[in-house]
Parts: sequence; structure tokens; C-alpha cells
Amino acid sequence: MHHTIDVEHLSFRYPNRPAVLDDISFHIEAGERIALVGPNGAGKSTLMLHLNGILRAESGVIRLCGMELGDATLRAVRRAVGLVFQNPDDQLFSPTVFDDVAFGPIYQGCSPEEIRNRVRNALAAVHMETYIHRVSHHLSVGEKKRIAIATVLSMNPEILVLDEPTAGLDPQARRNFIRLLAELNQTMLVATHDLAFVKETCARTIILDSGRLAADGPTGKILADGNLLARHGLLSD
Repeated sequence: MHHTIDVEHLSFRYPNRPAVLDDISFHIEAGERIALVGPNGAGKSTLMLHLNGILRAESGVIRLCGMELGDATLRAVRRAVGLVFQNPDDQLFSPTVFDDVAFGPIYQGCSPEEIRNRVRNALAAVHMETYIHRVSHHLSVGEKKRIAIATVLSMNPEILVLDEPTAGLDPQARRNFIRLLAELNQTMLVATHDLAFVKETCARTIILDSGRLAADGPTGKILADGNLLARHGLLSD
């Protein structure tokens, strides 16, 4: 059986800059929920952008759902991996919620009936069915984040990659959002600074710092290691 995500010896740098990712390797099994934590500039967002081919590594191999990422597999990988950005306004750009959530299925060439079904199912999964004809830009941050998830769920991904999903949410919206993620059955990799969210949601945690993998293990063990957290800028003063 293949891992859902295989990253082997991944390295990447932007032109004329030090390595942003330096020889990263890890494996994620189907159904796992893994937190990716580290200080600002650690390379978390850069790593996530590699997982559906927005950025391409200078060396190393990425396999997603058994497919080695490359030109020939790019479309299939983007169907399998749903990337949810930190700012939902980066994901929502259509006149209505329906149009935003339908964008992926239209791109995939689905029939009009299949598009309608996928939009309805995706909105139901995030408890936003009644918002189907609303204007996305008039929604609250928490509502926009739910719609942003629906835009990737409509493509039936096996993997969800989420960048700072609780950022900008008030306590009630954050609590509702954590509940929502618990209901979804996709494999998840979540980049976050919210260690309370990590403790509640993810059984395993990876620490990334200065582009290198600093730790990978059970969340309880990693969050209990104050020296480890302090070394990698993860403890507040």
C-alpha cells in the first residue's frame, strides 16, 4: 500500500537566496491528520505549495496518492490534493458562492447536473447549504473559510492541505471550525501557529525550521517538550 503523501529529499530555493527547503523527507498515511509547525520563514507555506505543483522542487521526489508529481500527473495530483490558503479571499473570486464552489468541477469537465450535485454536497459538508446564492465577499472570515474548503471539497480530493486555518477567527468561529474539520474524512496536513488547535486536532506533529525537518512525532510528546518548542520559536513569552 502506498503512502498518501511521500516526500523524499526535497530541496528548493528561490533565485539568489538560501535554500528555503533543505533535504526534507516525510511520509503520511491515509487518514492521518498532521500539523506542520515552525517559526515564520521556516518554509511551511513553500512546502505546501509543492504538494500540488504550484512550486516545483529543484531536487527530490514527491508522490501523492501513488503518483509521482510531474508534468504528466499534474492534473490528477491537483484533483487529489485540495489546497486551502490562509486568506480565503485568495480562493474566492466569483460573483456568488455557487460559482466559486462550481469552479473546480467545471474545470474538471463535469456535466451541469454533476456540477450542481458536487456544489450542493460540498456546501452541505461545511454546513453552508443556504449560502449557495450569496455573494462570497459579503461573508464573515469564518464563513469565507468554510466556503474556501467547499471549493476544494467539490473536486473530491483525497488530501486536504490547509494553511493557518484558524487565523483571523474569533473564539466561537474557531471552535466551530475545529468541529467542522473533525467531521471531514480526508487525510490532512495543516500548517499552523495555533498549538492549542494542534493538540486538539492532530495526532502527529512535524516541526520545520530554517527549511529543515527539526522533529516529527506524536503531538503529545512534541508539545510536552518545552526545550524543543523554545529552540524552534514555538513558545510565547
